[in-house]
Amino acid sequence: MEVTQVTPMKDLNPLFGNEAFMGHEQVVFCNDEETGLKAIIGIHSTTLGPALGGTRMWKYNNEMEALRDVLRLSRGMTFKASISGLNLGGGKAVIIGDASKDKTDDLMRRFGKFVDTLGGNYITAEDVGINTHDMEMVKSQTDHVTGIPESMGGSGDPSPVTAYGVYMGMKASAMYKWGTDKLEGKVVAVQGIGHVGENLVKHLTEEGAKVYINDINEDRLQTVSKEFGAEIIYGDGIYDLDMDIYAPCALGATVNDVTLQRLKCAIISGAANNQLADEQIHGKAVMEKGIIYAPDFLINAGGLINVYSELHGYNRDEALRKTENIYDTTLQILKKSETEGVTTHQAALSIAQKRVADHK
Repeated sequence: MEVTQVTPMKDLNPLFGNEAFMGHEQVVFCNDEETGLKAIIGIHSTTLGPALGGTRMWKYNNEMEALRDVLRLSRGMTFKASISGLNLGGGKAVIIGDASKDKTDDLMRRFGKFVDTLGGNYITAEDVGINTHDMEMVKSQTDHVTGIPESMGGSGDPSPVTAYGVYMGMKASAMYKWGTDKLEGKVVAVQGIGHVGENLVKHLTEEGAKVYINDINEDRLQTVSKEFGAEIIYGDGIYDLDMDIYAPCALGATVNDVTLQRLKCAIISGAANNQLADEQIHGKAVMEKGIIYAPDFLINAGGLINVYSELHGYNRDEALRKTENIYDTTLQILKKSETEGVTTHQAALSIAQKRVADHK
């Protein structure tokens, strides 16, 4: 009798067994051959309210990388909403593909139909690779979308508010470290100068900080450098720069075993999600090096605060006022970390988790 040999899978539990899956309520895989859409929507929690989180379009190396990304981002959104006092759950979506080549209006409309099938459990918005025009396409298929253009009654691009929140968190970290929140004369390296990074550079240069910028996009580097007088630093040379503040504003996991051996800074405060490659290991390593780490899911919450306000009638001034509260919350977290002898990430996470647990 002939026996068919079956090659064993390397990971027999790639979904529920995935470390990043922790606590997720729902994961939806969206596939449409006609438009080429391949997307994953992660809903981590709806305890505090509907899961709100942006859609990211990125050319991932493989599907498991995309899955890990959406799960980590979705989980982070739960804590971001919670610690910001918003009645929202955590969710995120990723579309697999090159936004500069593969994105079409039809693809975005088809994605909007998938979002609509979730009946409001997930509300989408902009993220990396997605703009307000794309949100218009999604909006044509579902009401469960924020970050739509101001001409349609929305708040438009949330990037300026996100950057303002990071700026507030950075100033609070400076106050805690040096006894003053003035950034004039401080050396700040901004890694990633997309919309959020550029707005952060604007705040910093207006205050008189010495700003270095780093990005894989040469055109963006030249444009931002020329406009704000920021100095360009190429490649991974950013990790060897003598700086006061490192501001990661691109993709996550840039604080890791390799970079921590090279980083020479007093504060890490940026807009990127999941900056710590391993929350426990690298959170502790940062603390042991005497570096102040402003938890990412706290200080980059301005964009979420901004789009959340759309759900109740958008008011820009109110959104900025709530985002300004990130300053006081950051100080609270840093003091809690010192008092309890835990990392700043753990201090922030415990507050966010408690609010979710109390609502359960």
